[in-house]
Amino acid sequence: MRQIRILADSTCDLSQELIQEYGITVLPLNIVMEDTCYLDGVETTPDAIYEWADANKTTPKTAAPGPEAAIEFLRPFAEAGEDIIFFGISEQMSSTCQVMRLAAEELEYEEHTCIMDSMNLSTGIGLQVLYAAKLVKGGISLRELEAEMKRYRERVRASFIVDTLTYLQRGGRCSAVTALLGNTLKLKPRIEVENGKMGVGQKYRGASKKTVMAYVKDMEDALRKAEKKRVFITHSGISGEIVEEVKTYLESLQHFETIYITRAGGVVSSHCGPGTLGVLFVEM
Repeated sequence: MRQIRILADSTCDLSQELIQEYGITVLPLNIVMEDTCYLDGVETTPDAIYEWADANKTTPKTAAPGPEAAIEFLRPFAEAGEDIIFFGISEQMSSTCQVMRLAAEELEYEEHTCIMDSMNLSTGIGLQVLYAAKLVKGGISLRELEAEMKRYRERVRASFIVDTLTYLQRGGRCSAVTALLGNTLKLKPRIEVENGKMGVGQKYRGASKKTVMAYVKDMEDALRKAEKKRVFITHSGISGEIVEEVKTYLESLQHFETIYITRAGGVVSSHCGPGTLGVLFVEM
């Protein structure tokens, strides 16, 4: 059986430690600030993005890799004769998966390549990647893996609470009036991923610590019924005190074997801004 190589785009938001531990190879997406294109996680950081965005009163544009970059990313694994599974950000949000399919076709390697639309983002992708790594270690064919991952992705639950509407407004995802009113009233929307799309769920009101904990505790029933292996706390830059309180709460449930804390990368941070936090898990 061929070795299966697991690839993911940079929106998977896995830590370097997890990437190395599970042997994941990451494709950086593009972040465009003015006329300069930067590779996510390689040539820029979320904090640098925030500094630029606040100075210029706008947000960067984000983009899928170009065709040449995609081909060169896949080429070494094709030349090594490995089977490839690539996890990309939801096709409802980006053309990344389509670019990767075209790259596999250009290399005439489609038979040995699976381009998996995660139908998700951030560690909603990361959860899928880590499960795939477990299956690969246990021995599985590429097409068996593809079929299992299509079932598994339906159970991934991803949501975030956004601290400021400013970045969503700058990126055209809400109006200036909505952002002004929301920020003035300290409204914090819950963003949920459903069927590969982002939508607005419940809205919370108040200071960050209060609203984050309300958001997390509202999920208690679902968390207690979640897959026990792991849960992610993923944030775009928030106080360590808030992160620690969320972690302590999750520990108090005495349910999860591992609680991972990760920092969102440049793509997610560009759109949601600082102070965003999500708890992401897999439904049983």
